[in-house]
Amino acid sequence: MSGISPGALEGLKVLDLTQMLAGPYCTQLLADQGAEVVKIEPPEGDMTRAMGPFRADDGRRLWGGYFQSINRNKKSLCIDLKQPQAKAIFLRLVEGADVVVENMRVGAMDRLGLGYETLAERNPRLVYAALRGFGDPRGGATPYQEWPAFDVVAQAMGGIMAITGPDAHTPLKVGPGVGDLVPAVHMAFGIMAGIYRAQKTGRGQFVDVPMVDAVLSLCERMVYQHSYEGKVPGPEGNRHPILCPFGMFACKDGWVTIACPTDAFWKQLCELIGRTELGTDPAFRGNDGRQRQHDRVDEAIHAFTRPRTKRELTEALGGRIPFGPVYDVRDVYADPHFAAHDMLPAVEQPGSATPVQIAGIAVRMTGTPGAVRRRAPLLGEDTDDVLAGFGAAADEVRRWRDAGLVK
Repeated sequence: MSGISPGALEGLKVLDLTQMLAGPYCTQLLADQGAEVVKIEPPEGDMTRAMGPFRADDGRRLWGGYFQSINRNKKSLCIDLKQPQAKAIFLRLVEGADVVVENMRVGAMDRLGLGYETLAERNPRLVYAALRGFGDPRGGATPYQEWPAFDVVAQAMGGIMAITGPDAHTPLKVGPGVGDLVPAVHMAFGIMAGIYRAQKTGRGQFVDVPMVDAVLSLCERMVYQHSYEGKVPGPEGNRHPILCPFGMFACKDGWVTIACPTDAFWKQLCELIGRTELGTDPAFRGNDGRQRQHDRVDEAIHAFTRPRTKRELTEALGGRIPFGPVYDVRDVYADPHFAAHDMLPAVEQPGSATPVQIAGIAVRMTGTPGAVRRRAPLLGEDTDDVLAGFGAAADEVRRWRDAGLVK
């Protein structure tokens, strides 16, 4: 697409052997910023290709929303790594790559003869990244290394469920797959740290991100609460355990959020809701004072929010204090902020008459902005192009395809 910045990571070559959510989301972050991410898929393709939702008019069903949302900007190379000759092709690719990313079970790549040590012999500057439920022995052995894991397992054992919920006794799964997505962001950061080091020293390294560890790092507050005070934090509902006021408040047609933990914002809020006396009352001075008066604070705010709509509250409070209505996806689609930041880009959906929309890019760079350059790839769509880019001759690729090594 002409006129689109090549991206800050132009020239970075990433071999992506990941499936499901965590790994593909990580590599997509790199692809969005211009890295050449080659999604290496088995003959049957990434398992999420078969998962919906699908467009009603899509008779081909090559992939649904799940795959489309986290595999844009990538190329697809279909190669059967279970065949010895195909492994030799992969090793040639490794020689010209900067990064390999995988999220297989512990030891799977080693059993294929493609573990980190083998690849590092071929390419000493290679950054090899592994994203697993409980990590890799290279990053430190644990009792759970062999356990399989998905998002809910990471959310449960990483601690986030225990501090999320409607009341003190009901833990709750977080809506988005943070047990996958948070580790993915950590992995993208780890990869770039490894690349930076490799550029300085000429030596790559193994990057290990356990999903449960990444979720625990997100729950940093409960760790220091336990260390400092011996507390065992539990679900707080819509309140904050430390800051006040800081949470959700009911209104006539839904919910809004208000966060005024500083005296200045608290005083301004009191003026806006017609309770100026609370802004000067010594009992409500300082965050600790308001925390002790939490029920009275909530009562005063709710007296203002409950009779009013989200629109009315936005007009009264928006831009004056930290405030925001609770949006559903219809509100997101209608809000000019997300349109201005191109957070709902449209991409082609093969098999459907009209484009689909997916979530956009949150990292905004002025000189080399990231971009959604292309839709998710068809299975094996870029096999010839990728292999040629890594130095394979056309007749070699034909022989490999005839032998069933690539597709």
